[in-house]
Amino acid sequence: MGNPNVKPSEAAVLAGVIDPDAYAAAAYSTGWVSMIDYDAIQAIVQVGTIAATGTVDAKLEQASDGSGTGAKDITGKAITQLTQAGGDSDQQAIINCRSDELDVANAFTHVRLTVTLGTAGADMGALVLGHYARYAPETDLASVVEVV
Repeated sequence: MGNPNVKPSEAAVLAGVIDPDAYAAAAYSTGWVSMIDYDAIQAIVQVGTIAATGTVDAKLEQASDGSGTGAKDITGKAITQLTQAGGDSDQQAIINCRSDELDVANAFTHVRLTVTLGTAGADMGALVLGHYARYAPETDLASVVEVV
């Protein structure tokens, strides 16, 4: 058993979010999350009903600062496309990423999740959880109204 003085919500901090909604075809991203603060992140994509011709793609991108400077994809950090035809409505996908998987040699320090809905819309939401905070206690996003 872990430390009983550490709450699960302190061990996995809400670091990024795409609020759940019915979205049109477009790309949607979380804010940039500093990997200086975490050893790892976990991105969770949740899809509801995908339109008949719709597709859902999700990937992690990296940048050298919180404004997205030099943004590029992180190799190997994209899901297999979800589709209505493939029976993927009402499913979830998870992308894990450690801080050492970024292009640290070129000073990439920030990550964001981007979910792209192609052709048609879908019900969708996503979370990025920060794990193993380097400077505890870490806090959730300001949009979190209550932790019990």
